[in-house]
Amino acid sequence: MIAAIKPAGSNTRGLLAYLYGPGRQDEHLDPHIVAGFAMLGMPDPGRDESATLTELARNLDEPVRLRNSEFGRKVTDHVWHCPVRAAPEDRHLSDAEWGEIAQRIVETAGIAPPGDDLACRWIAVRHADDHIHILATTVREDGRRPKLHNSGTHVGDECREIEKRYGLRQLKKGDGTGSRRPAQSEMHKAERLGWDRTSREWLEDRVRAAIPHATSAEELLAYLEADGVAIKSRRGPSGDLLGYAAGHPGDLNGKGEQVFHPGGKIAPDLTLPKLRARLEAVVPEEHPTARRDKPTTPWHQATDALGTLHAQLADTTDGTEGGDERSQAHIAALGELIEATAQQAPANMRPELDAAARVFARAQRSQIRAEDRAASAVRLAARDIIHTAIGPDGSALAALTAALVWSAILAQRWHEARQHAHQADASRQALQHLQVAADRTMTPVLAELEHRQPKEQARLTLTGDVHAAIPDHAARVLTDPSWPALATALADAEGRGHQPHQLLKEAAAQRELDTARQPARVLITRIQHTGRNPAPNRRAEAARRRTITGAWPKGGVAYTGRPPVPSSTPERNRSRR
Repeated sequence: MIAAIKPAGSNTRGLLAYLYGPGRQDEHLDPHIVAGFAMLGMPDPGRDESATLTELARNLDEPVRLRNSEFGRKVTDHVWHCPVRAAPEDRHLSDAEWGEIAQRIVETAGIAPPGDDLACRWIAVRHADDHIHILATTVREDGRRPKLHNSGTHVGDECREIEKRYGLRQLKKGDGTGSRRPAQSEMHKAERLGWDRTSREWLEDRVRAAIPHATSAEELLAYLEADGVAIKSRRGPSGDLLGYAAGHPGDLNGKGEQVFHPGGKIAPDLTLPKLRARLEAVVPEEHPTARRDKPTTPWHQATDALGTLHAQLADTTDGTEGGDERSQAHIAALGELIEATAQQAPANMRPELDAAARVFARAQRSQIRAEDRAASAVRLAARDIIHTAIGPDGSALAALTAALVWSAILAQRWHEARQHAHQADASRQALQHLQVAADRTMTPVLAELEHRQPKEQARLTLTGDVHAAIPDHAARVLTDPSWPALATALADAEGRGHQPHQLLKEAAAQRELDTARQPARVLITRIQHTGRNPAPNRRAEAARRRTITGAWPKGGVAYTGRPPVPSSTPERNRSRR
């Protein structure tokens, strides 16, 4: 059940005309009052042919007129309007039940507290099976204004209790961090203009998509303008940016002027201060050339960065207080990385990743304030992906999407441990889309690996490695349809100098396998990522260090740039043979 308190109005008679009228599309049927103040003797234009809307409006407005006649400053924002709607799958409630619900809502909101004989005047009108409209005038019988502070939150909590009482669909309790629901006028306007979303929904997607492209608020607004978004910035006398508003091209008001929405009205976490904190949270690199010289790509770097996220969320999934601010920052940065991956991924994966980024936006914010600098590595990875000209190879993209799946699982658990119902549900929905994308990415990778399986003897040896490294999961791994592909991945890594036994242990430690749908697939992406480069040769590394430092070996003989080859080495033995 949803109760949406509307902005205060000034025309009681006009609102009654709408409630008792045919509606915009003739959807109003049999309008009548189901509850109200001092019901005895109050005329109902829906039931009494002699009653008029003007008379009803005058009755409701009487305390307002008395106050305005006694005080110099007139009250003009006295019309309180709250539609209350049941879910489509809920049963049809009777007039008596709707009347009880209306009474509970006005009591909770502060319109008519229990036992208060001097409360505001109000009525509840029903003109459809699934909803009512509560109309009240917010001047009490004693001339004072009611205390309505935070009434929206209180009414929302009461709706959750009403759902339990009447056996209706139970919604999740709000926490004040959700985006405003689109108003009916916004939805009608979008439908009239042929848009699939309202202006604010379209703007939220645009702003979130632009975040990985920018390093400052100024860059963000410039990018949005270049992307076709109408931007109106607010600046101080010094020229400093103080705020912004964005508009959907073609969204005009009655005067033909562009409609702008402030960032905080688009989404609670898109205000200028919050955007600035996120964009400027990335710590500048001390040695950027060193990172670029590593034999890796932004896609691999993003997977490595998610390792820090996994460690952070895994440490705090038990619900302890420590590290919550850092964990919330990592979850917010995770949304940016999903968005960046969606923009740069192959076309066949973008729909699922776009959907994951859109629904995960709700999981990015909670009442826990994020320590944004803690997640700079993940944000830097998102920016690198956005600005790279290197497309992902199959194994790199498979490793990243698998890491994103595990990240969404950890985010869901983290939110559930803190009873963040909406955020946990958003993580779950994003997980479904990410799993589809991960499965789609793995298909060609598995086909290629299975095409070149190692020989039988090698597979038997690798089977022993699985039993030795992960004995608790060996049976599931070896009966997984993807085991032949895993054997190939292990053989490939062994050919680069890695130890299969050690790789399996490390991969299993990075993610628990109990909840994995296909544990062999999880291990494949981990092992291909970890074992993608040749294992370091200790002797060659020692020689390289001596070359750089100019060190003298034992025995007093100067190093000439080529390490001596002992007689027992395979190279020397081969030369003898």
